[in-house]
Amino acid sequence: MTGVHVTVWDDRNGGGADTPALFVHNIFTWGDDPEYGFAGQRPLAADRRLLLMDRRGYGDSPDTARSDVEVDAGDIVGLLGTGAHLVGHGNGGVAALLATTHRPDLVRSLALIQPSAFTAAADRPLVADLLDRVRGLAPTAADDVTPERFLRDSTESVGLPVPEPTPRRLRAVATSMRERPVWEAEIPLEAIRGAGVPVLVVCETWEDAPAAYREHVGLPLIEVAESLTDSLGARLVRMPGYYPHTQRPADVNAALREFWGGVTGVS
Repeated sequence: MTGVHVTVWDDRNGGGADTPALFVHNIFTWGDDPEYGFAGQRPLAADRRLLLMDRRGYGDSPDTARSDVEVDAGDIVGLLGTGAHLVGHGNGGVAALLATTHRPDLVRSLALIQPSAFTAAADRPLVADLLDRVRGLAPTAADDVTPERFLRDSTESVGLPVPEPTPRRLRAVATSMRERPVWEAEIPLEAIRGAGVPVLVVCETWEDAPAAYREHVGLPLIEVAESLTDSLGARLVRMPGYYPHTQRPADVNAALREFWGGVTGVS
């Protein structure tokens, strides 16, 4: 067991499936956050036990000097127990991929919601352009940029609404500012493909996203989703919108139920 906080939802009332599902969130958020997290997946708890992990420095997990998806991957492995379905969004998807490479025998299935696995798709043109841009940026100087300003700039600059800057949100933003860049993560995809782990990739179409957000973030993420689908022999599900599990929770939940139900030999 790890030292991170986990929200547990279990509404089965004695029935349902035996295999739990472990969810790993993106930046600026935490496990059961209704804004960016997995609050919309609560209905899935009627079928199986849900474990919503708060990565280090987020939610109710302890502080960390620097968030790191490799450290998160170790925490995930510690929460898989004897086996679980694994779901990751954004940077949490990168951590989920890394955890799966470490212990594919414990991952009954892997669902990736718009994962930020840019290095795994570096041969795609828009991803290559994004990597060139971000690798040239100076790291965020915590003394010069406050979490309030970083939250505002990160959302307003791409046409998104600014979430309420609560202390919990600002702590998550401060952790995100110090997070190790995901473009430093090397993901040995062959370990996942070779182990035969069933993989689902969820990607939205981004046509109704703010133009700047779609250009700078959405289109590269679409290429990542398509690349991972090819590399891992995954199933790709596309949905309208740009933030699947919060904008279209019923559709994402239906896709997860169908995916889990089709995993041979696992309930």
